[in-house]
Amino acid sequence: MFTFFIVFIANLIIGILVGLSGVSGFLLPIIYVGFLGLPVHDSLALSFLAFMVAGVIGAYSYWKLKYMDLKLALYLSIGSLPGAFLGVQINVLISETMAKLLLYLFVLLAGLSILFKKNKDQPEIEAGANQSFILNRPVLTMLLGLLTAAICALTGAGGPILVVPLLASLGVNIRTAVGVGLLNSIIIAIPSIFGYFSYASIENIHLFILFSLVGTMIGILTGSRIVNKVPVEQLKIIIALITIISSVYMLGSLAFAG
Repeated sequence: MFTFFIVFIANLIIGILVGLSGVSGFLLPIIYVGFLGLPVHDSLALSFLAFMVAGVIGAYSYWKLKYMDLKLALYLSIGSLPGAFLGVQINVLISETMAKLLLYLFVLLAGLSILFKKNKDQPEIEAGANQSFILNRPVLTMLLGLLTAAICALTGAGGPILVVPLLASLGVNIRTAVGVGLLNSIIIAIPSIFGYFSYASIENIHLFILFSLVGTMIGILTGSRIVNKVPVEQLKIIIALITIISSVYMLGSLAFAG
């Protein structure tokens, strides 16, 4: 029962952080794998289930605020479906040690990205007015969706941590990029959930699902309610430092275990 309590608390806290800052979901796999010692496939299945819930709530919120480019999200998602399936298959084929190594390395890079990225809002411009030619070519956008989804599904990243800065660098308004990233994370999560749950091996998986979903929903809703009361930039720095320290510790543990 203590393990289920930890799962609930982890999802609650990370749900709040996602609701506040739009990032930190990628910390879930490292908690499941590194601190609870769950198998990689089970950990990723539970993580992507939480990512899907967070994506649904977050994308709906951004859509209501009119920070959503449905055309861009559609083309990305067309590529993301096969990309996520490909990422799952690659993860299943490689060894568990290699899967853990890729997970910890990606989380480390994500933490460094948050720490050093400059979060300057772009001016509100007409949709598509300043976008890269890549996003104006449906085939290239779908290819972008395929590649990002494959990386996210393989490593256990939720989606926004990779998609949002990439879209922002291609000329998408940062708020719209977050909205599209959250919607796209749902598409990445669907094949990832089915793929990883088909390899799940832990007992009482239904209880893990229950405590995970309840914690995530409460956390996301709480974070979205208090978002205007918390200094988000300071919060991101704290998240980044926790991420970097955790991933370095896990990489060290993996090296000594080998």
